[in-house]
Amino acid sequence: MAKNFKGKEAERLIKASRYMLQKLYTAKLTELEYRTQVKNASDALVDEEVLKLLRDMPIEEINRNKNGFRVKSLRDYGFSSIADLVPASVGTICSVKGISEDGAIIIKQIVSSITEKTREGLKIKLSLDNRSPEATNLILALSKLRLIRLITDDCDSLYALYKRSITESTEDLAKSNGLIRWFFAVKEKKQRANDAYDYLLSEYNGEFGERAGKLIDELDYIDTLPANEAWQDFSENSVAFFNELEEINPGILGNDDLLYGLPEELAEEIQNQEFKPEGLLCELRRYQEWGVKYALHQERVLLGDEMGLGKTVQAIATMVSLRNTGASHFMVVCPASVIMNWCREIKKMSLLTVTKAHGIDRDEALRTWYRVGGVLVTTYETTQFIEFTPEFRFSMLVVDEAHYIKNPEARRTVNVKAIAKRADRLLFMTGTAIENNVNEMIELIKILNPSVAGKISKVSYMHQAPQFREMIAPVYYRRRRNDVLTELPDLIEQKEWCIMGDDEEAVYEEAVLSRNYTLARRVSWCMDDLSKSSKARRLLEIVEEAKEEGRKVIVFSFFLDTINKVSKLLGERCTDPINGSVPPNRRQEIIDEFDKAPAGKVLVAQIQSGGTGLNIQAASVVVLCEPQFKPSIENQAISRAYRMGQTRNVLVFRLLCDDTVDEKIMDVLEDKQAIFNAFADVSAAADETKEIDDNTFGNIIKEEIDRINQKNGSKDKNV
Repeated sequence: MAKNFKGKEAERLIKASRYMLQKLYTAKLTELEYRTQVKNASDALVDEEVLKLLRDMPIEEINRNKNGFRVKSLRDYGFSSIADLVPASVGTICSVKGISEDGAIIIKQIVSSITEKTREGLKIKLSLDNRSPEATNLILALSKLRLIRLITDDCDSLYALYKRSITESTEDLAKSNGLIRWFFAVKEKKQRANDAYDYLLSEYNGEFGERAGKLIDELDYIDTLPANEAWQDFSENSVAFFNELEEINPGILGNDDLLYGLPEELAEEIQNQEFKPEGLLCELRRYQEWGVKYALHQERVLLGDEMGLGKTVQAIATMVSLRNTGASHFMVVCPASVIMNWCREIKKMSLLTVTKAHGIDRDEALRTWYRVGGVLVTTYETTQFIEFTPEFRFSMLVVDEAHYIKNPEARRTVNVKAIAKRADRLLFMTGTAIENNVNEMIELIKILNPSVAGKISKVSYMHQAPQFREMIAPVYYRRRRNDVLTELPDLIEQKEWCIMGDDEEAVYEEAVLSRNYTLARRVSWCMDDLSKSSKARRLLEIVEEAKEEGRKVIVFSFFLDTINKVSKLLGERCTDPINGSVPPNRRQEIIDEFDKAPAGKVLVAQIQSGGTGLNIQAASVVVLCEPQFKPSIENQAISRAYRMGQTRNVLVFRLLCDDTVDEKIMDVLEDKQAIFNAFADVSAAADETKEIDDNTFGNIIKEEIDRINQKNGSKDKNV
């Protein structure tokens, strides 16, 4: 029988086929290897961070309890910080003059205790602005693990499909390959060898070879992944990175509270709640999945997570899970300013159908929703036009910014309550600390759970007590950003004190002396010629620095005139401005344009319009043109960028002018903030206590008039 292959060709084919099978088989083992690398790299990062802190601890710390060790001798030997003693052996330490072996043992015990206490309080952060070797190793390991998990199932299935046929064919071919083997082989073996060669060649050039080749190329690429590509992967998929890290090294991010503040019995029920995410197109953080389970289990709840924790995605995930268990109709009621954001987020994060009911097409939208189901997204204003057939019910009502209906007499409250009666489940959401006003909280809880509202209304005087929090736990759930997003990059706030020129000062003083409150607040921005504005000059510098650092910028101001001037000043460097007159759909288009724009791009927005309901993680520089009367407005604005998914340190610049109302407003707010901080999240102080009212600002103007008159050496006779 003639041989239809050459020996060397057969050898290459056997080798290539076995190599492909081996690579497919070891993909799972490589995944486990990357997992180990993540654990080791994260531990190494923690060790390095601990050492950084220990380097700042002088060696004198070993004598904190008056142990009497000869610190000077240790310093003379070369030990200057606690970090220097960590790697030192007992033998090395006792070789120091005046340190006995027993003393060296005690010193090592003290150092070990300090190290462990330091480690316990450590929370690591991963940021694009801190690419240390240890952080890079961890990012590389996480990226490799994430990428290989995308293909290991394909590797396994392809291996299982071809293992037997490829293995048998390579063995049959190998047995008869070579001149002597072929010569002595029986006819049957020769036939099998020819058939094996034909099969292997066909598969090598066919489906197996093509699919295996692509997978092996991906495996090789992952194994040699460049660090910069791993960091890019992190910037685009940070949630997946942090989820993986939490799972492999629990507690390393500092958020290992398994109960998330709930009573133990309720927490156990929540933990066992079934959640079906099929059709959810994004990953949830562990605390977010916990929030979804809470909403599913409790059915009628107020989710009060702080801004930036992803209440929207938790609501979407809850609807997805319900859809997977047979629910069909859902409704979202939200402020008009964020209706487009809701529609886009639902489409982006799920397979749910979305129908927008707002404006002249609302009636047709309602009819469509009745017919096809999915999520109807509408506004508080539109609720007055929504009517149902007597028998109609739907699965869940989501009410965003639920504090909008805290007044039981308001028309929108009445409308929403009427709609709520048709819903099987209620999910109210607010980022405002509604517990800071117990009466308002009770009004909302009355809609959700009248029984709980009745109980807490009788003991509202004890709203600071843990018992009160346990009473509201079945219906009200709030997590703070500092507790669950400990891995967020740093928020760096900086006051930029600008020195006014003579022209600026003259315009400002005229505004103050004429008691023009609005003009006086627009310090520096009230200049017709912005080349003479010290704040404008500093803004241009910040924008230029941001571009050089690969950052984008958001500029906020309360005043429309300031927004227009900033837009004109920056020209093509900024997007169209966002203000109260910009329709919701156009706002979202502006943000989309901003997301796709290169570094150095600026988004300019009125703080009342752009500071709520929008996600702008593309920016990592926030500029506030003037101090706000209500700090919560500033916090909301900053939270547009400083939220889950942000991978860079967020820089906040407050543009201020010395010896102006800017300085006095900041002084008043800082005093009020200090008082508020003593009670924050324990329900003892309302956010309004931090607000500057017209009377307070009037007093600030009076002080400024006195200062200006004294400076000018004269007094205003009208004062």
